[in-house]
Amino acid sequence: MVTLNQQSDLPIVIGISGASGTVYGLRLLQFLLENKHRVELVISESALKVAQNEINLKLSFEPEIQKEQVLSYLRLSKESSIFLNVNQSDDIAAGISSGSYKTKGMIVIPASMGTIGSIASGISRNLITRASDVCLKEKRKLVIVPREMPLSSIHLENMLKLSNLGVVIAPACPAFYHGPEQLFDLVDFVVGKVLDLFDFEHNVFKRWKNENNRIPLVSK
Repeated sequence: MVTLNQQSDLPIVIGISGASGTVYGLRLLQFLLENKHRVELVISESALKVAQNEINLKLSFEPEIQKEQVLSYLRLSKESSIFLNVNQSDDIAAGISSGSYKTKGMIVIPASMGTIGSIASGISRNLITRASDVCLKEKRKLVIVPREMPLSSIHLENMLKLSNLGVVIAPACPAFYHGPEQLFDLVDFVVGKVLDLFDFEHNVFKRWKNENNRIPLVSK
């Protein structure tokens, strides 16, 4: 039996798929590791290409090397490595591919329309879609952060199908009422809203009618 203390120590799964906006997933990962939350990370093959094109981050396909590269890019200490497990995207035998492996749930950020379509159809093309399918069948929280526009009727139908199954659809749509001054303020707004969905305490963005200071992200 899982106790409340054990439940709070369960890892959260982060899937970074091949949509534009890799920075959203990495910023979310940075916050969670800085605050000592356990993370199971999966970056798809397509996302590896997007990361190199968008933020000049070249990542290995090999999990242990990729782990070192991600921690270095995020300027995180080696201490953070104990909270991070990196999974190879084609490793369908990974722990998170089974419902018996307990997690808090999963966030796909950003979520490509191909990934969303696969999840909505129950097709496990890779570890991201398989782990998402596990969350659905085990009734765990699954948050999808689509990054696409405009949206076709197929895209909308797939997201409606997932929403009807209890999946939270949280598009990467930053607001402007918090007075963003740089790109990372917009990234932090989206990431902060996702953190809210899992009740993680944070102040990464300024809330509506709240004067608390934000935690700045060191830009590169």
